[in-house]
Amino acid sequence: MNGCPIDYPTLQQLAAELEATPPRPHHSGLLETASRALPGQPFRFVLSRGGWYRPGGVVRAGGERVADHLDAWAEAELADCGGDMDGFVERHGNADLLATRLSGRTHYFVAPYGPAPADFLQLEIEELHEVLDRRLLCADDPPADLQELIDPLHPVALEAHPVAPPHYRFRRLTDMRHVVARLPAPVGQIHPLSRFLGEWERSQARNKNPFCHHWIVALREHQDRYRNPVLSASPVSLHARQLKPFHWDTGARGVDAASQLLAFDRAAGYPGAWYFHLVAGGLTPRAFATALASDLDAGYSYLREQESRLLTEWMRAPYSA
Repeated sequence: MNGCPIDYPTLQQLAAELEATPPRPHHSGLLETASRALPGQPFRFVLSRGGWYRPGGVVRAGGERVADHLDAWAEAELADCGGDMDGFVERHGNADLLATRLSGRTHYFVAPYGPAPADFLQLEIEELHEVLDRRLLCADDPPADLQELIDPLHPVALEAHPVAPPHYRFRRLTDMRHVVARLPAPVGQIHPLSRFLGEWERSQARNKNPFCHHWIVALREHQDRYRNPVLSASPVSLHARQLKPFHWDTGARGVDAASQLLAFDRAAGYPGAWYFHLVAGGLTPRAFATALASDLDAGYSYLREQESRLLTEWMRAPYSA
């Protein structure tokens, strides 16, 4: 967060305040907390991505909590049994222990602070709900090792009854300008996200709403084979679920193609949306783009000048990642 033009507490303080806020409809309480912690930067909720889960903790059948984190507890208990899984099963086999899982959604909030597409803060918050998952041990099929204890091949599944109320968990607060500045790229090339933002800057889309009111950036960090941290970043459309793919066939030319582009842009809320969903959203077929380029060569002029230039450049050098 170095260089962000606002005053803010440490990330630990911010995370603690946000995580202490109970989830409410439309995340009103969280937005109030964020506005107090980051004065002058009004965040807005823009997207939720869900459908994922991770291991939770361990509880008894009566509801008593044994551990918050299954992985750490199982590893420590197995070590206390000298690494003997039979000893672990003998110790806990009659305790009627249940494993839980955390069902989660990630909520994205953005706050633009400058004119460039990357001049925005992106706040990511997980909303977690702990529910019952499975019986920890099965007498007929005891685990052979720690991995099978934590992630069994044939779990005895339970109804996903809630174990605790939903709660927020801070994931990250990102100044996207600084992320873009350190994106890796081969010598002489540009990172796809940097290219995407540069093309947005040169399009008429920049004259509408800020970039972050239409796209967020999905961030992932991993290690390369030398164990060096590598950051990956890719744009994710906020409108993809509401937009309909093009109904294109080989006969879509001229007026028909122009009307489809206009309808798509209107639905997305900014000019040139069809191009950005060609290179990132996947809703514009590549074959359609090729047909548009053929129309340009044939003398049709229904594309805006900026879009014609972007399409021509894309035809010469499509995105490689």
